[in-house]
Amino acid sequence: MAKQKENKTNAMRILEALQIPFEHYTYECEEFVDGLQIADKLSLPCGRVYKTLVTVGNSGNYFVFVIPVAEELDLKAAARSVGEKSVAMIPVKDINRVTGYVRGGCTAVGMKKQYVTRIDISAKDQEKIFVSGGRIGSQLELSSKALAEASGAEFADVIRHGS
Repeated sequence: MAKQKENKTNAMRILEALQIPFEHYTYECEEFVDGLQIADKLSLPCGRVYKTLVTVGNSGNYFVFVIPVAEELDLKAAARSVGEKSVAMIPVKDINRVTGYVRGGCTAVGMKKQYVTRIDISAKDQEKIFVSGGRIGSQLELSSKALAEASGAEFADVIRHGS
C-alpha cells in the first residue's frame, strides 16, 4: 500500500482547502473494479471501505449515498432519508456527466454540483473509513465526520438489512 501525495484529485484539493486531514493510498488498476476487490488489493477490512452511489429521485434531483462496499443500498430507506417518494440508481453512462467522476473513481467530495448526500450510519462507528480518492486507483482514508463535513452529508440508515 503506497502512500502518495502528488497528482492531486479535486477531492484532495478540497479536503486540503478545508484543512481536513486524510491519507491518500494508490493501487494498480487499469479499469473499474468493485470495492471488495479494492479492499483486497489494499489489504483493508471491507467493513471500513465505503462506496459512493448516485441515484435520481422521482423529482429528477440527484442524491449521493456512501455505504459499505459489501452492502446494498435500501432504495426505500434511501428515498425516505432525502424526502423523496423513490430513488433509482443512475445509469453507468450518466455518472461522469452528473458527477464529473468516472465509475470506480466517484467520491462524495468535489462533484460537479453539491448534491444531497447521506453516509450510512455504520460509518459513525468507524474511527476512519476509506472512500474513492476521485479517480480509479486512488483511495482516501479519513474520519466519517470529516467526510460528512466536506460533502455536506448527513448520516442515515440506508443499507439493506436482512431479506
